[in-house]
Amino acid sequence: MKTLLLIDANSIIHRCFHAMPPLTSADGRPIQAIYGLTNILLKITREENPEYVAACFDRPEPTFRKKEYSEYKAQRPPTPDGLISQIIEAQTLFRKFGIRVFEKPGFEADDLIATLAEKFGDESDTNVVILTGDLDTLQMVRGKKIVVRAFKKGISETTIYDEQAVLERYGLKPKEMSDYKALVGDTSDNIKGAPGIGPKTAGELVKRFGTIEGMFDNLDKLPEKVREKFQKAETEIKLSKKLVELETKLDVGISGIEELKRIEDRDALKEYFRELGFGTFLKRLENGSGANAKKQSRQGKIFS
Repeated sequence: MKTLLLIDANSIIHRCFHAMPPLTSADGRPIQAIYGLTNILLKITREENPEYVAACFDRPEPTFRKKEYSEYKAQRPPTPDGLISQIIEAQTLFRKFGIRVFEKPGFEADDLIATLAEKFGDESDTNVVILTGDLDTLQMVRGKKIVVRAFKKGISETTIYDEQAVLERYGLKPKEMSDYKALVGDTSDNIKGAPGIGPKTAGELVKRFGTIEGMFDNLDKLPEKVREKFQKAETEIKLSKKLVELETKLDVGISGIEELKRIEDRDALKEYFRELGFGTFLKRLENGSGANAKKQSRQGKIFS
């Protein structure tokens, strides 16, 4: 089986930025997020050795969601300059590791991940692992073929969500998560959801009717108080569904998984580490860190 690793670059870089103490390069550039990301990538590439990898980035332009709803993510503070420079630098880091980078104006990293997961997850000889700092891509989970590996704390602990794990946590199937989220809202993205509908009621409604559309098609079957809330907030609820649902049909400019094969130039990576002053990582690279990974326990590994 082939395994395709899809990296939610922005969410992980943000996590690294806040998890690591301030760190600068010899020429004064902030690099703590790059340092944390390098540590993650070294561990993955040396111990897990994924053959196919893609890193997906957000773009600074307004997304289609922002155009649909001007308050989308409006509560978030401006991105610090020191983080912006490292998000840009991270693209160079990924390429040094032989990892192809994707971004598309008007769309988010999650949309690119969803598109790639949909494109290759249906292939009989391919499994997909989504590495991310949040749970927005849970709606893409399919059995054990497409799974999400999310960081729990900082940049060291992760957990794997296959279809059974999503069901155990939320009581819902992954494909139902977008409808559930459209009802309960998402404070991190400033999506309000359905006023007065909490997680318990939302879960019950999704289990019974399946989709937001199914609920509106069966308004007469809803409890009176719930029906009134739906009728008053129909526009808001349907907009929330549009905002939380990931795009899966974007043109990403590739036709086959071989275009995502990771080909690393170790000499170029060494030189890059020297440039950044990453002496510890340089030693790990030169010593072949992770060479004995197959002898180690598979527990907690990305591809376990």
